[in-house]
Amino acid sequence: MSFIPVQKYLLNCFVLTIPVLIWNIALTKILPKEYQPEIFWEKIPHKLTYGENIFRISVFLLALFMPISFSTIIQKEGLVIYLSGMILYLASWLLLIYSPNSKWSNSMFGFLAPAYTPLFWLIGIGLIGNSFYFNIPYRHWYFISISVIFLLFHNAHALTIYFRKH
Repeated sequence: MSFIPVQKYLLNCFVLTIPVLIWNIALTKILPKEYQPEIFWEKIPHKLTYGENIFRISVFLLALFMPISFSTIIQKEGLVIYLSGMILYLASWLLLIYSPNSKWSNSMFGFLAPAYTPLFWLIGIGLIGNSFYFNIPYRHWYFISISVIFLLFHNAHALTIYFRKH
């Protein structure tokens, strides 16, 4: 009987989503009221809710099946894009938390920033991945396309909230 080393499967691109999950769990409660779950998810059309959640789950599951590696130039560039995207994403949250009444936070561009800035760190993850644990050839656009579809739903959701507020 042979055993497959488990650690091979522990280092996957899902690890790169953990800081985002921690950030969201820790700081959502101090975002402005429009971002609080009871308001953010109130009266959102079912098709939008289902589409957003199905593609959100798809992004995280696909990342789980992509081994993490930084051996190629594209993967190293992906890491730079991922880290830059994380900084942009976290900065968008901090601006909303510490300056909720600013022109930026109340503009469409500022209000939607936490919804569109994930594009950068998700593209980074897509470039960091270069294979799957299952037998399908890896193409960067698989993960990036699923991420873009998720973000289309996510931004439509955030835009719905923005138009309710303004």
